[in-house]
Amino acid sequence: MSGRIKILPENLANKIAAGEVVQRPESVVKELLENAIDAEAKNIELIIKQAGKSLIQVCDDGTGMTEDDAILCIQKHATSKISTLSDLEAIRTLGFRGEALSSIAAVSQLEIRTQTAQQEVGTLVRIEKEGEILKEKVSANKGTCISVKNLFYNTPARRKFLKTDSTELKHIIDTFNRIALAHPEISFRFFNNDSLVYDYKSGTLDERIAQVFADNMLDALISVEEKTDYLNIYGYLGKPSIFRKSKGEQYLYLNKRFVINKNINHAVFTAFENIMEKGDYPFFVLFIEIDPSKVDVNIHPSKLEVKFDDEKDIYNFVLAVVKKSIGSHDLVPTMSFEQTEGTAEKLSFNAFTPVRKNDFSDRPVFSKSSERKQERITEEDIELVFGNLATNVIKKEQSNFIPEPEKTEFIQEYKLEKKKNPDEEEPSFIIQLHNKYILSQIKSGLMIIDQHVAHERILYEKALSRLETDIPFSQQLLFPITLQFDAASYEILKEMYSYLQKLGFQLKFSPRYYITIEGVPDDIKNGSEERILKEVIEEYKTNQLEKKLEEKDNIAKSYSCKTAIKAGDKLTESEMRLLIDQLFATSMPYVCPHGRPIVIKISLEEFDRRFGRT
Repeated sequence: MSGRIKILPENLANKIAAGEVVQRPESVVKELLENAIDAEAKNIELIIKQAGKSLIQVCDDGTGMTEDDAILCIQKHATSKISTLSDLEAIRTLGFRGEALSSIAAVSQLEIRTQTAQQEVGTLVRIEKEGEILKEKVSANKGTCISVKNLFYNTPARRKFLKTDSTELKHIIDTFNRIALAHPEISFRFFNNDSLVYDYKSGTLDERIAQVFADNMLDALISVEEKTDYLNIYGYLGKPSIFRKSKGEQYLYLNKRFVINKNINHAVFTAFENIMEKGDYPFFVLFIEIDPSKVDVNIHPSKLEVKFDDEKDIYNFVLAVVKKSIGSHDLVPTMSFEQTEGTAEKLSFNAFTPVRKNDFSDRPVFSKSSERKQERITEEDIELVFGNLATNVIKKEQSNFIPEPEKTEFIQEYKLEKKKNPDEEEPSFIIQLHNKYILSQIKSGLMIIDQHVAHERILYEKALSRLETDIPFSQQLLFPITLQFDAASYEILKEMYSYLQKLGFQLKFSPRYYITIEGVPDDIKNGSEERILKEVIEEYKTNQLEKKLEEKDNIAKSYSCKTAIKAGDKLTESEMRLLIDQLFATSMPYVCPHGRPIVIKISLEEFDRRFGRT
């Protein structure tokens, strides 16, 4: 009786193995483009027909191959990138496994036309049928041109499961753009069915971003850059106004290789957590440079997944750098009126308003009579006041000065006149609209602040700080308030009490679910103690059930939401100014802890347009 286990025929094994590398036409495009980059090409062309099903062709002006190399490159595990085990720990090329061309050759009709700079004639290698290699000498340009025809012609089941042409083409375009973004120094061209779709000239990263996305895309981005001995990170983050409801616009590169890493993505998402609403996805193009020996890109043949030696350190570094970049830019959204499909108009975010790093000048300016700015006195001013005095002292010292009888002398007073700076802004007006919104003049136009969520942000950060430092500040009640709660609320209050105590609450628990309020935080107004405590409990329960927040965050959000001033509360001018000052002293003055916008700007240009001035 013959054995049941058999060794697969080589052609069948090759087709199965090819499935790991060549999953769809996009996989072929990725492998061929990466090979062209590794060949030090300066110009790369991609030609697609029928979404890659009938033709994928990549031509480059790289180093090219000799005849022997051209025949050898289609063999399994043949590569010029590595030769020893130590090379595997210091990979700086995009390809290295030696599987791409052999896998592509197993499921398509492959043609390679190549020539090195030193050769007078080129080489043509063609694989029409499995195992049948044809070669001949031809005239060719310097570099390599690889054509992949009739993909999956010999594996009909795989071809049947390909998506529509438009879907497959979208995958190819995404991969083309990802690779083009990582290599702005290379010129890329993309032809689809003989039509030129993309023509990216070589240049800088900024120029490539403008080419791939939009001419004014950089105005919607904020820059990121941090260099250390261990790793470097640089690139761009999208402003909150260009957040999307779908994935796909997160571009992460490790040593210029596009990769997918959930930890780093999570670090960026966490940095944006107070800005993003649920379901939003940030836009970013981030490049990480690190010693290749500190990462492993050899997890899967697609080489998209990577593992770091120290995931936690990388995570914390990315989180800190992204937070620092967000905090160093003024992200108050600018609004404009937008014409919709109907006749109505609505306010919409204008994402393409450029912001500069550490430029927070477009905010309200208040003149404070009680505070005098210390003016810088110039050398000329000093000379004006003390010039004569210095001259007299020197003369007297030189002439054996003898005191003279006191005489009445005319004393001239010198006053320094404050020179008005023409660039100095006029103090901003401030007004409360319907006891709900605060309006204030800024350099670019008008700023509108929602007073409730602004105060909520201030109290939220104050609460988090108190919970961290554990230094409560409580104001004692002259007449303690005794309340009776239901059993569930009573137990929840007991659970929360260690945190509430840090915020400034002083409670006494008694039998039969009675609680006595003896002290409250200084933010709570007199007479509202009972209402706020009950509302904080209800908000805490809601957040616990629906949003599943972490306990400390839940306490801070519940407290800030219910303690903050409400829409309808009238504020004095000094209270409004204090609120604005405190708001812009927080780490995230643009959104409330729940993700709602706090501040918007409407530009003078928008007002001019509405009044027919433009």
